[in-house]
Amino acid sequence: MQSHELKYNNFWIVGFSFIFIFINSFIILNYGLIYFSFFPFALLMGTILLKAYDKIFFLIAFFTPLSLSLSFFIPEIDFNLSLFTEPLLVILMIILGVKFFLNRKIESSIIKHPITIAILLYLGWMFITTISSTMPGVSFKFFISKLWFIIPSFFFGIVLFKKYKNIKLFIWAYSISLFIVVIISTIKLSQVSFLSSNAAHFVPKPFYNDHTAYGAIVTFFAPVLWGFTFKSHNKPQIKIIAGFFAIAFTVAIILSYSRASWIGVIFALGAWAATKLKIKFRYILTVVALFAVFISTFWFQIIDKLEKNNQDSSSSISHHITSITNISTDASNVERLNRWRCAIEMFKEKPITGWGPGTYQFQYAPFQLERMRTIISTNFGNIGNSHSEYLGPLAEEGVLGMLTFIGLALSILLTGFRIHKFAADKEIKMLSLSITLAFLTYFIHGFLNNFLDTDKLAIPFFGFAAILVALDIYHKSKQSTVSSQLRTEN
Repeated sequence: MQSHELKYNNFWIVGFSFIFIFINSFIILNYGLIYFSFFPFALLMGTILLKAYDKIFFLIAFFTPLSLSLSFFIPEIDFNLSLFTEPLLVILMIILGVKFFLNRKIESSIIKHPITIAILLYLGWMFITTISSTMPGVSFKFFISKLWFIIPSFFFGIVLFKKYKNIKLFIWAYSISLFIVVIISTIKLSQVSFLSSNAAHFVPKPFYNDHTAYGAIVTFFAPVLWGFTFKSHNKPQIKIIAGFFAIAFTVAIILSYSRASWIGVIFALGAWAATKLKIKFRYILTVVALFAVFISTFWFQIIDKLEKNNQDSSSSISHHITSITNISTDASNVERLNRWRCAIEMFKEKPITGWGPGTYQFQYAPFQLERMRTIISTNFGNIGNSHSEYLGPLAEEGVLGMLTFIGLALSILLTGFRIHKFAADKEIKMLSLSITLAFLTYFIHGFLNNFLDTDKLAIPFFGFAAILVALDIYHKSKQSTVSSQLRTEN
């Protein structure tokens, strides 16, 4: 019976092959078109994707740091796409959409989780403001790109992270690829000068547009790698590799000359110390609230003081740190103030639904003041954005846009610290804390830059959010399962 079925299948394979060869030859000879020749390859890739679509997830994680913009290959192209991650994300999103339509099953514990609710609110309000957008085409493309970042990275990530080994596989897939970028960037910087902050702006290219995005991602992964080094069930040789990566990433943070990343590290170290000293979260929140009140009360006096600082960005680390507060002559800082002011003025005109997701760069130019313009200012929507994960949504989606992102940030941080406090397994405690600290570095960084509209940051961001949800639902209460599972795997 099996032999008969095999012969039957072979008959159809051979038959379809001859039909394809005949049709393809006819098209080539009569019309000179060769594109149909790629059909078997496309069919093969489609079969592989459908059979092993979970592998795409880890391929995406690996390729993301090494991905290149389509404009890198075709400079005159009108639209941008990250190769090869975004096409893979689209394919994976479609596959997941079809599977969900057929099965219509998703665990209630996932839907009811605070982080999931926060993400759904974040996407829900973005969709509403896409409908009311001043540039519907731009906003619709922006919203769709958010979906192909979030659906595979977060929702499919949670499903894969039921298996604890997949969490580490995701982190290592991204870290190894990012390590390659770190090595390349460091070598390129060494050929100029390690003390050249100007060179540091360009050495991450073409993998990262500038040093701030590069600094943000190495800062994001450094806490997790340090956690793998000191507080994990890994074998000694794995800990040595993790330690080597952690040192390399820490050096990369310094050599990125990204002041926002340095500030994020300081806050993360402070949070780590507060956790070790067992300072209650409400006390930390009280200090943050008092600090915010102080800043609000003495805002004009602070601005007056900062305007007297004329220290520009420098190759000297001490001077570079001092330049953080220079809002008088440092072009980078002054331009940020320019973009922030524009975002606030845009919000004032459309406080409820904003101008539409993704529209800031096309709409902010008329809101610029001549006295605040710098050498990097532009009237065209082709350079930069709002330089803030908070003010960007405020301008584009109104007050609820900013609040949904703040709600997402709070749900992530509270979940992470809660898992660390109540987890039964030390490995889970380590991982939840290190991932929470990684998020903290980015949420601090988000006051000065925004990168969640790129695959470079969005994939690890929502992937790490999926890890926290998986830890909370599947792994938090397991005292010995994780340890024994890891020993078996190692």
